Amino acid sequence: MSKVKSYLSLIKFSHTIFAMPFAMIGFFLGIVYLKSIPFVYINYNTIHSIGQKILVYFKANWFVFILVLLCMIFARSAAMAFNRYLDRKWDAINSRTAIREIPKGTITPKNALIFTLITSVLFIVTTWFINPICFFLSPVALAVVLGYSYTKRFTPLCHLILGLGLSLAPIGAYLAVTGVFHMVPILFSFSVLFWVSGFDIIYALQDEEFDKTQKLYSIPALLGKTKGLRVSELLHVVSAAAVVMAGWYGNFGWLYWMGTGIFIGMLIYQHIIVKPTDLKRVNIAFMTTNGIASVVFAIFVIADLFVN
Repeated sequence: MSKVKSYLSLIKFSHTIFAMPFAMIGFFLGIVYLKSIPFVYINYNTIHSIGQKILVYFKANWFVFILVLLCMIFARSAAMAFNRYLDRKWDAINSRTAIREIPKGTITPKNALIFTLITSVLFIVTTWFINPICFFLSPVALAVVLGYSYTKRFTPLCHLILGLGLSLAPIGAYLAVTGVFHMVPILFSFSVLFWVSGFDIIYALQDEEFDKTQKLYSIPALLGKTKGLRVSELLHVVSAAAVVMAGWYGNFGWLYWMGTGIFIGMLIYQHIIVKPTDLKRVNIAFMTTNGIASVVFAIFVIADLFVN
């Protein structure tokens, strides 16, 4: 059990709360848009409650749902383990990260790399059971999520690459159900891209000086804390705009707009509590605020899908 806990800590399993809700949005968006109830006859007029509708759709698509969950877990686990493997030298000399599993010796670099390879293979194998387009695109997705770990070595745009990796969640889940692209999940992916990039800049404020001394790249290291926060704010404005565009384009109802209000409110709140001269609440802004934003927003969006 201690080894399991160590690996869960290595991959920061709790951070799945950021992208997983958007994957669920993409999944339910796909089955509702297609009304994909294979091998089941449903008289839709007799189903009135939101809970009944969600249960019916879920029962008909439970296998794809499990595969989507597994893909999310395997891809993210591979990405985090690889990041910890590549960054082990810097993690060991950074007081904030020296307690991580590889610097502490709880997990060896070799085992972290083996874990990365295993979860990468499992991700690709899982996509094979979904549909051809997900299988053929799986190496591209892996290249993005694994490639992020190198970007801090040569570009301050590393935050956007991280955002790009997580932004694959809604469009990937939608593709798993439908096998085709659609503008609404793409807009959700854009929202995730700029949302994650923005809050990753906030998180990177803690390492501004360390990154400078080690010649690592980040927006705070390049522009400083004050200007870095301005960039983060701009990215979050773009993220909010993408959410609004998705709501308009998808012709969502009042529940969606309530969720949008909460999501945007959480974006604003994290910029209120984090100041260039006061980083004590960075972790609250990073984990708590954004975790609430993603989960609550997903609940409202999915509920809205089943209202009509």
